[in-house]
Parts: sequence; C-alpha cells; structure tokens
Amino acid sequence: MSEPPDRNRSADTAGSPPRSIRVHAPARLHFGFLDLHGGLGRRFGSLGLAIDAPGVRLTATASDILAVEGPEAGRVRGYVRAAADHLGVPATVAIRVEAAIPAHAGFGSGTQLALSVAAALAGLATKPFSAEGFSNALDRGNRSGIGLRAFTEGGLIVDAGRDATGAPPPVIARLPYPEAWRVVLILDETATGLHGISERAAFRDLPRFPEAQAAEICRIVLMQVMPALVLAEPRGFGAGISAIQRLIGDHFSPHQGGRYASPAVAEALAWVAAQGVAGYGQSSWGPTGFALVPSDADARALVDGLTRPGPLRFLIARGRNRGADMSVA
Repeated sequence: MSEPPDRNRSADTAGSPPRSIRVHAPARLHFGFLDLHGGLGRRFGSLGLAIDAPGVRLTATASDILAVEGPEAGRVRGYVRAAADHLGVPATVAIRVEAAIPAHAGFGSGTQLALSVAAALAGLATKPFSAEGFSNALDRGNRSGIGLRAFTEGGLIVDAGRDATGAPPPVIARLPYPEAWRVVLILDETATGLHGISERAAFRDLPRFPEAQAAEICRIVLMQVMPALVLAEPRGFGAGISAIQRLIGDHFSPHQGGRYASPAVAEALAWVAAQGVAGYGQSSWGPTGFALVPSDADARALVDGLTRPGPLRFLIARGRNRGADMSVA
C-alpha cells in the first residue's frame, strides 16, 4: 500500500483524524492452484498477479450515519459492519464507490472491495490495518492469499496454501512483473463464474486431485514460471502458465462445462493460441480469460484481431507492482 494517510496530512491537521480517505485497489488474476491434493498437510496454494485494471475506487468520509452510494452498495454495507465490529468502532461512515471490479468474474472483486472498506474505516479511526488481520472478520483468504497480498504489495504472488490451523495462506514469494509486459483481458459480461454455494459444492464434489499432477504444477512454478519472470523471458513464463491452466482447467471442467467457463471466451482463447501466443487461460472460475504478451503493441494487435460482434469485451492491463493507494481526500 502507499504511505498511511497520516503521512499525507497537512501540518495544521496533524494529530487529528482525517475527515475523508480515498482508496484505489487493484484487481488480481488467479493463475491456478499449486496443490489441490493436499497430501503434505497444505491444500490449495496459489499463483496470481495484481493488475492495474479494473480496480476499486472509493471515498470514505466521517459521518454520523451509515450511507453508501454507487455500485455494490449492499456488499459495502456488510463490509462496513464487519470491519467496524472488528475495529470496535461505530459502523457510521459515508462511502461513495466510484468504480468497482466486476463481481464473480475471476478478479477477486469481493476481497478488494472488502479490504478497501476496512482500510478506509481503519484510517478514519486512526487504527492499524493489516489485510491478514481482517481476513477472518471479512471472510476473505479462505483458499488463497493472492488477493490479500495484491492489496498490500501487488506483483506476482505465490502462497503456500492453508494448513489445519485455518490461518491465511502464507505468501512464500513475491516478484515484480515486467513493466513492458501486458495482459489482454477477455471479458464475457453475459456470464459469471462459480461462486458461493456452487463453488463450495464444486470443491466438495470433485475427485481428489492427482498427486503427480500437483507435483508437476509445483515443478513448473519453481523451475519455469518464476525463473522466466526473474529473467524477463515472456515465452517461458507464458508457456508455464498455460501448462498449469490445462491441468487445473481440465480438473474443474465437470463443474464449469469445459476447460473454460464461457464458450465465447474459449473460442477467443483458441484463436489466441493459434496466433502463437504462449501464455493464456482463465482467471479463477472465470469467465474472464487472459492472454500474456510482451508489449503494448502486441496487446493492441491481439485486441484488433479479437474484436468482432458478440458478447466479449477486451481490456489491456499491466501488472501492478504495488498495492492499494490510500490518501486523504
């Protein structure tokens, strides 16, 4: 995250609580789980990336009542009450949501919105904030720690999964994403990914993930994806992500109707693969797809080729190597 709000206050207001706080939080892509088998005592484990668009933008202002305007107002009210209870402060604040991340699309919208609300409320109350500290109160980080760390630090993130204690998954690696690389996002706004009861049922009903495939994913992450990122080798990085996507997508296919949740996104990704793009797939349960390319020119050319009548929308994003921005409004 950026510097705490009190660092940005003018001298004449130093020492007094801020009246308004602005938060801008990034979306994240979830590239896949490392170990759904869980035989070593930790289950899930995740690989993901913070991206600069879409994002949450909101302003929280001190108030005597709870008032919310803008998209996702119902969710915001719930997060205010949960965060206020955790902080031990009244659930009274005026929040204006200027932009929200599409819900149930594979971007981690709930986590980023919840943490944005909690961080703003903590700032107004001049109380300490940590994403992990709020995870249980906000019911975040149940399977993945990517969203928590994307909010605080950004970058490419690897977490080690959950153990029997129920603590948030520990992050074991965080690497900067090359500034020149781009992510082409393929959005199907007519569909949503599995969430809520359906998501829990999928994890309950799917057969146990093969141990050998979990070992292969971990090998790809450690020996291909991470070295390629450190050395800025986009084809090696992309090929590793695509290999993980095939293994995870085929395992989840009984619950999402195939390797990808959206037929339109699946068709677009087949075209992407035919153009020789090394890295592509679906974030989390989708339906959002992504293509990883080494430059802005490559991204624009890909979008030009993909654009046609239909339900899909395209967005070019960068990796974001910092967490949420907070400032006094």
